[in-house]
Amino acid sequence: MKRIDKNTALKLFKTSDLLELGEMADSLRRSLHPEEIVTFIIDRNINYTNVCINKCKFCAFYREEDSPDAYVLDRDVLYQKIRETIELGGTQILIQGGLNPALGINYYVELLQAIKENFNIHIHGFSPPEIYYMADNAGYSVKKTIEILKKAGLDSIPGGGAEILSDRIREQLSPKKIGKDKWLKVMEEAHCLGMKTTATMMFGSIEEPEDIIEHLDAIRTLQNKTQGFTAFIPWSFQPGNTELSQNSEVRSEKSGEKSQISNLKSQIYSATAVEYLRVLALSRIYLDNVPNIQASWVTQGVKMAQIALRFGANDFGSTMIEENVVAAAGVSYKISIDEMIDAIRNSGFKPCQRDMYYNVLKEFLVSHEL
Repeated sequence: MKRIDKNTALKLFKTSDLLELGEMADSLRRSLHPEEIVTFIIDRNINYTNVCINKCKFCAFYREEDSPDAYVLDRDVLYQKIRETIELGGTQILIQGGLNPALGINYYVELLQAIKENFNIHIHGFSPPEIYYMADNAGYSVKKTIEILKKAGLDSIPGGGAEILSDRIREQLSPKKIGKDKWLKVMEEAHCLGMKTTATMMFGSIEEPEDIIEHLDAIRTLQNKTQGFTAFIPWSFQPGNTELSQNSEVRSEKSGEKSQISNLKSQIYSATAVEYLRVLALSRIYLDNVPNIQASWVTQGVKMAQIALRFGANDFGSTMIEENVVAAAGVSYKISIDEMIDAIRNSGFKPCQRDMYYNVLKEFLVSHEL
């Protein structure tokens, strides 16, 4: 299939029939993954702190430093979570948290070193906003900071903190968070140091279709340069318990201008199934240089994730032994390893456990006993 440009992508997104768009994405998925397998990873999301200075309007997880339920995870609790993950067949932990001003670069180095000294597990950790914040506080370059973290035990970087890579939107949703260029800078530096990362997109808040295309184009452009992204994960905004769900207008702190959101039902919401599938399919079509697209059962549920496998997705994501950020917004889908394997198989694919680099660790053909 010939690569499409931004104008064509926008036209497809706005006017194409959903099923036709899905067929295009599924065709590309089959050409990239003719073996008809769907992968998943067994891991756990561990949030080491919920204190965050960014106070993003779409986030229900963060807490102020003096909040009674603010925390920094105790080392013993962290170790127990990792032990449980390994006992369940897990090969990776995804460790992320807020931008906590009480934690310096030494905290992160010691944390990584301690995990590696005690466990044989892949550490997929610290989103670009976290890494940029660490660098800024330490007075280091982003490159030096990533080098320090890598030496301490960081194996790969998740694509969190991207939301929508459009500064027009970021100024309204998260004016204190790093902008588009800084997010991409962290990822580029990581890729140049030989570290693989993932990329994400949170949609369904206040963005327009043009902003979604801008986001996809930013990912594709960097991937052309570095080939460092292993996967792309689009997921829908969950409004529960967030500032966006409680206010009918979003004020840009930079310009002072108001962006009126007159209809909360249509503007501040969890994306519909049709909208999710449209974004997912377009992601597969536009990101022709990103090998894997992940379905989001965490925000859409298992049934919709199964449908997503025919709209361009080839990966079922993580078993999510633990997940706190989306759950804080009031969405809490749960799935066991066996249920995930059955869901993939019942969709007509061969389920395979993978690692972060999409190496197949185990195939489940007849019996899926771990």
